[in-house]
Amino acid sequence: MPEYQAPFVLAVDIGSSSVKAGLYDATARAVEGTDVSVPHDQVVASDGTSEEDASQIQVAAEHAIDGVLAKTGRYATSIGGVGFDAMASTVLGVDKNDDPLTPVYTYADTRTAQDVEQLKAELNVPVMYDRTGVMQHTSYLPGRLRWLRRTNPVLFSRIDRYLDISTYLFTQWFGRRDVHASYCVSSWSGLLNRRDLCWDQGLLGRLGLGEENLPSLAPWHLAETGLSDEYARRWQQLADVPFYLSVGDGAAVNVGTGCVNDGRVALTVGTTGAMRVLSDTAAPEVPNGLWGYRLGAEHTLLGGSFSEGGNVIQWAMNTLRLPPVEQLNAELSKLRPADHGIDVLPFIAGERATGWSNNASGMFRGIRQATTPLQILQAILESVSYRFSLVADLLLPGTSANYEVVASGGAIQNSNWWMQTMSDVLGVPVSVSAEEQDTSRGAAILALKALGIWESLDDVPAKIAQTFDPRPDFSEAYGEAKARQVDLYKRLLG
Repeated sequence: MPEYQAPFVLAVDIGSSSVKAGLYDATARAVEGTDVSVPHDQVVASDGTSEEDASQIQVAAEHAIDGVLAKTGRYATSIGGVGFDAMASTVLGVDKNDDPLTPVYTYADTRTAQDVEQLKAELNVPVMYDRTGVMQHTSYLPGRLRWLRRTNPVLFSRIDRYLDISTYLFTQWFGRRDVHASYCVSSWSGLLNRRDLCWDQGLLGRLGLGEENLPSLAPWHLAETGLSDEYARRWQQLADVPFYLSVGDGAAVNVGTGCVNDGRVALTVGTTGAMRVLSDTAAPEVPNGLWGYRLGAEHTLLGGSFSEGGNVIQWAMNTLRLPPVEQLNAELSKLRPADHGIDVLPFIAGERATGWSNNASGMFRGIRQATTPLQILQAILESVSYRFSLVADLLLPGTSANYEVVASGGAIQNSNWWMQTMSDVLGVPVSVSAEEQDTSRGAAILALKALGIWESLDDVPAKIAQTFDPRPDFSEAYGEAKARQVDLYKRLLG
């Protein structure tokens, strides 16, 4: 049995399809046999709905913590802290007792498109982009709150506060209203003034809100302590242990994969996708088409997110009746790059970076009678890679000249062919993280840093499994196909 070093951290990762939790030692090494994953399901519909009952996420998170504590054994008395990350851009409305009045709305809910466009007509968009670090888009809260007021004014009038899912959970577990939300999670709302680290007064006024309608703000390394009697009895090992404020899951992935400076770029493809750099500049300029989220008072996460990723693969598997992509590596490797003549806009769940269209949908051009399902899959995966390349064009010129791209996420790690394709499209080496749970590891590292166990966010470097180098002849073919995708985008979406 491995020798682990105390103190230990319980890390909780609240994802879009499951809550994962596990125990980590002082070197951010996962304690074998303590990991737990509890699934939960969102409600999605063709009108753009993407929501879930808060109670379902709460039950999943609590069962995950229960499961880890049941497996900790002799390490239970050496837990020094609890670290959290959560899916970003979530919100629910609660009453004066912090009981939910709405479901949890996710970033993928696009019913607010009309309201976002109205806000864009009212606001000085470039000024607001600079203050908040984000574009006005269906992913964020301003349009969502406008939509709620327009479509259900009676319900809107009853809402006392708006909380992200992690802050809501803390109110339940600590039994009080004065728990804080981190600058990091709050950056993903689109309501945070990233320069002054406060709720943006101009936006609040436009939306008819006051600071009292939102949680108090604090850096992620602030701890909430003193579980309510109910949860102190349930989690006796954690009764007086600090619970550190949740960060966005994207920030946790950067930390977990060792991408904590501008020399390492995180590339993640899970259900969705993202490319991010952690900058030590408090409020750097944000390239048009990307976003800038604060991690804390001194760091900003720069990058771009995609609504497409593993969800596009799953759609293709189901629609084309293909086996899992990991079983198709050999067949995909026989195909010539972008030789199918198909151009794809992979926006089946809408678009975020780089165009931030509120009306985008999936589109195909060039399918013929001889086109095979495997070629369609190839075109889809290549098309997602081109979206990453467009973000890289904006993001990477500002990073270190000798940057390294580190990839993580089950959707891409399961396909060596896609990893190689991503390297070919980007034109740079792409390394694969060897960490099994990058996001949870990141949450654990942040807790260890807050506890003073780690001096930096990279005391113990993350491991790399393998590296894929670009093939120049393939890169040229992909460059031409990327240009065709850009042309298709301009023709259809402007």
